[in-house]
Amino acid sequence: MPFLKDLHTLLIKYHPKAKVWLSLQGFSVEQINYFYDYLAQNKPDWLQGLVYGPGSPPLAETRYRLPKQYQLRQYPDITHTVRCEFPVEHWDQAFALTLGREASNPRPYFYARVQAAAAPFTDGFVSYSDGCHDDVNKVLWSMRGWNPELSVHQILNEYSRFFFGWPLTEPVANGIEALEKNWDGPLAQNGGVEATFSFWKTLETANPALSTNWRWQLLLLRAYYDTYTRRRLLYEQALEAKADAVLAQEAPTDPDKAMSQALAIVNKADSEPVSPELKAKIVSLCADLFSSIGLQTSMTKYKARGYERGCLLDFVDYPLNNRWWLVDEFEKVRMLKTKEEKQKRLEQISAWETPGKGSYYDDVSSISKGPRVKTISDDATDIAWWKDGFSRTRLSSQTFQRSPALDYDNLDPNAEYIIRVVGFGEALLRVDGKRLSPVVYNREADTVKEWIIPLSATQDGRISVTFDEPEESHLNWRQNSRISDIWLLKNTK
Repeated sequence: MPFLKDLHTLLIKYHPKAKVWLSLQGFSVEQINYFYDYLAQNKPDWLQGLVYGPGSPPLAETRYRLPKQYQLRQYPDITHTVRCEFPVEHWDQAFALTLGREASNPRPYFYARVQAAAAPFTDGFVSYSDGCHDDVNKVLWSMRGWNPELSVHQILNEYSRFFFGWPLTEPVANGIEALEKNWDGPLAQNGGVEATFSFWKTLETANPALSTNWRWQLLLLRAYYDTYTRRRLLYEQALEAKADAVLAQEAPTDPDKAMSQALAIVNKADSEPVSPELKAKIVSLCADLFSSIGLQTSMTKYKARGYERGCLLDFVDYPLNNRWWLVDEFEKVRMLKTKEEKQKRLEQISAWETPGKGSYYDDVSSISKGPRVKTISDDATDIAWWKDGFSRTRLSSQTFQRSPALDYDNLDPNAEYIIRVVGFGEALLRVDGKRLSPVVYNREADTVKEWIIPLSATQDGRISVTFDEPEESHLNWRQNSRISDIWLLKNTK
């Protein structure tokens, strides 16, 4: 604060009416308290106010603690989808792994709600953008800031009319709304994605004159990419299910043959890809966008700054099943000394997501494979983003929560149950609010922890599972404990 005071003395020599704005982004509690104490003691008239953005203290708390004579300006993150201020809630794992942080991301209804919630606390805004991919969000936020009475659909109508022409006012507005719904919930179950694609393809065919319009190209890219990703997801997950069935059937007699057959099945995703015509169109649209506005959708081809920065073309075929992981795991299995050891490990792999009657499995950060999970992580879909997004680990281990909560019902009151967890670091488990002591506890990445559930807990046929969050504020977030997979296993012996 003394430095800013000195800076202001220099500033007004050239700009006599200027004042200073400060952001508390990334400040510690001690630093934040120092700032407010300084205001109370010095009442600086050279300070105009605070800027609030990602990583700042909570908005309501900031406005409450900030004296009335100082303004509060918002710096909203309208540009990112994950690892950001406003992550996409219930975003399917397939999108999170392939689209990254900076894809074409029209989210008009979401950002209208965010803008309406923040406006009463703030004195205007400067929206935070990292490119052109958030163009719809820029217009939405600006127009709502100018006139909060405008409806979202009215804004989209004006956007469509202005950039694409009067005849497309209503159709494109509807199409943008449909693209936002593509990202809502489990992708495999979202049949609307195909309907949205058909709608946009019809618009594309009917309006060839717009083919060089970059805003049009961005919207088309999303329609094609969403559809291609959904078709790949359905196809590649079905291949893995077939491979698991082969492992379960063949491993008891010939583990090596079982592994070879399983790999041949899952690798059809590469040798016999689904919908290659959609892939070709995506490649073409990325080339068009590089030509029209220099959009860098690839590190290697278009020299993007980093793989997280909108390089969706580099991840367009990133596996949506676990074929890379299976290759690496099978190498480990082949190194085992006995046939029995190989059979046991292959049995675990084949039954990973299907633990058997009366048992349950949840991928805690997958909206489609975590039906008992009640919580959403702070980042909606936490993704480890190892090896620049090209990790070969199991897909479930790349998305995680730190302290998930799950509810189970319809349990057998006479059966013994075990909870098994795969993750990293600590897992401080409670069942119905009571901390349990583990019988197996490995802290290394992708290793197992296990607890026996007391019979008294399952007598009513249901349990609630929670995890205390360990004190790890001294660690970088990438070293924090995490939980990726949880099983409730019924002992059938």
